[in-house]
Amino acid sequence: MKPMNLKAVLFDLDGTLVDTAAEFVVVVQQLRAEHGLDTMDPERIRASVSNGARALVNLSLGIDFDAPEFESKRLRLLELYAEVLGTAAAPYPGIRDLLDAFAERGIRWGVATNKPRAYAEPLLPRIGLDCPSLVCPDDVQDRKPHPESLYLNCRELDCAPHEAIYVGDHLRDIEAGKRAGMYTIAAAYGYIEPGDNAADWGADVVAARSEDLYSLILND
Repeated sequence: MKPMNLKAVLFDLDGTLVDTAAEFVVVVQQLRAEHGLDTMDPERIRASVSNGARALVNLSLGIDFDAPEFESKRLRLLELYAEVLGTAAAPYPGIRDLLDAFAERGIRWGVATNKPRAYAEPLLPRIGLDCPSLVCPDDVQDRKPHPESLYLNCRELDCAPHEAIYVGDHLRDIEAGKRAGMYTIAAAYGYIEPGDNAADWGADVVAARSEDLYSLILND
């Protein structure tokens, strides 16, 4: 049930609050070019963004996670990403209006992401977002789908988990929110692998478009 006394809304970052896929498309294509590979379908890259750097290296170069050269390729991908961080990313449509509405109603917001702080922290101000509570893997012992990140957000925002909503574009986000005792919204507009379906994740509700979050959260 949606919180009767809603105090905070938490978001996953990539694919939920911010569309960062264009930057990762550039990075993957550049990494492939460095290895003499042809360009890849941008939509295939986009669908994998939420799976993180390791998955993108595997997708880009087709090398196994346990390959001796894998770690050096991962570090190279992150080096390329740092060069383009914040150059093409932007909040999803309707997000700025939603955050403005939160401010008017006294609802706080935060981000719980599996993106390392070295990239998440500089990204937000570069796209004009002042995040009151940013929790990254660096800040917790157990990353999502463990609920530890969400509990830390709640402590920073001075609310109980049942007074918060969590929005995410991956099954692990919904699992983390449910384990924390939060109302959950699946962001079906985000980075979802072919064959996956946000409606199957067990969220309380599914947002087909980012613009739908306004009415789903605020009932306006």
